[in-house]
Amino acid sequence: MKINGIPHRTIWPNPKNPREICIIDQRLLPHKVSIETLVTKEQATKAIKDMYVRGAGLIGATAGFGMYLASISAPDNLAEFDAYMAGYARILNNSRPTARNLKWAIDRIIRAMAGAENSDDKRRIAFATASEIADEDAEFCRRIGEHGLGLIQKISEKKKGQPVNILTHCNAGWLAFVDYGSATAPIYAARNAGIPVHVWVDETRPWNQGARLTAWELQQEGIANTLICDNTGGHLMQHGLVDMIIVGSDRTTHTGDVANKIGTYLKAVAAKDNNIPFYVALPSSTIDWELDKGHDIPIEQREEEEITSVMGLNDEGQITTVQLCAPGTRAANYGFDVTPARLVTGLITERGVVAAEKEKIHGLFAQGQTAL
Repeated sequence: MKINGIPHRTIWPNPKNPREICIIDQRLLPHKVSIETLVTKEQATKAIKDMYVRGAGLIGATAGFGMYLASISAPDNLAEFDAYMAGYARILNNSRPTARNLKWAIDRIIRAMAGAENSDDKRRIAFATASEIADEDAEFCRRIGEHGLGLIQKISEKKKGQPVNILTHCNAGWLAFVDYGSATAPIYAARNAGIPVHVWVDETRPWNQGARLTAWELQQEGIANTLICDNTGGHLMQHGLVDMIIVGSDRTTHTGDVANKIGTYLKAVAAKDNNIPFYVALPSSTIDWELDKGHDIPIEQREEEEITSVMGLNDEGQITTVQLCAPGTRAANYGFDVTPARLVTGLITERGVVAAEKEKIHGLFAQGQTAL
């Protein structure tokens, strides 16, 4: 997608030096576009943990390249190489506990390297596999857009060409993946098909990914959007101002329960009460094929400061952080909540739209879970 008219991905190897992995520091958006370079495994871990990068797909892609960077510094002796990589994999996997794509990418790199006969081959395989993960993420999101387009088309036909009002929560746009995004991919596809759309953008406290990221990327793409407080969605639904909801997912069980940014569950409850379709857009790399119940998904709890303070631009044009509440105020900062499958109208995947039911999900992916 585009920044100031120029196509970008969220992560890419430096064409002049593949040992340098370039990312956009999303902590500074929308006020500053800063390209950072990762050259060590420690930098990759920090980028994920401290949210230079965030979003299920991008976390997975960054983890893949993080494993590659670790392989560069690993010992040449095969036994020592494998032990070194296994140790780093454990550290990296603990950087963000909720997103399924993190462990999925780590395991994929380890499996790919397993048959190599020397350390140099393992490094080449790690880089190739990390690049495949990134390319696959972008392609899967593009396909999500194709499959979600039909849902928007049907609503547009009923509204006789009036704009389709779509509510989304957090940022499941191209900034959360490698390109296109999950929840935004159908929106971009609708725009490309000439269907008028308007997006209600939840601000999404405490990191404000909706306000800082989703609204900004939609503006960059010329998509009509309106920023709202997190608590406004129910009111809009009651007054017929929302036609459908599309959100993303950080982990979805193979039975259809969905973990997404905190506040998603409340939107699903309000949608059910107002008979509004609630869709979750996700690549299959986000599906947990082992976990049966969403209740068992580990929910990340982050630092109190993310709630008690806020970052923004001051009058001098400087990015600064200010305190929101009295000193000593305690805060509970849960990063995600779980929406039960019964509240989900459907899952929009790279293979099609499917009911959030175990049998239907397994049926759709009977020929393999993430193969192109």
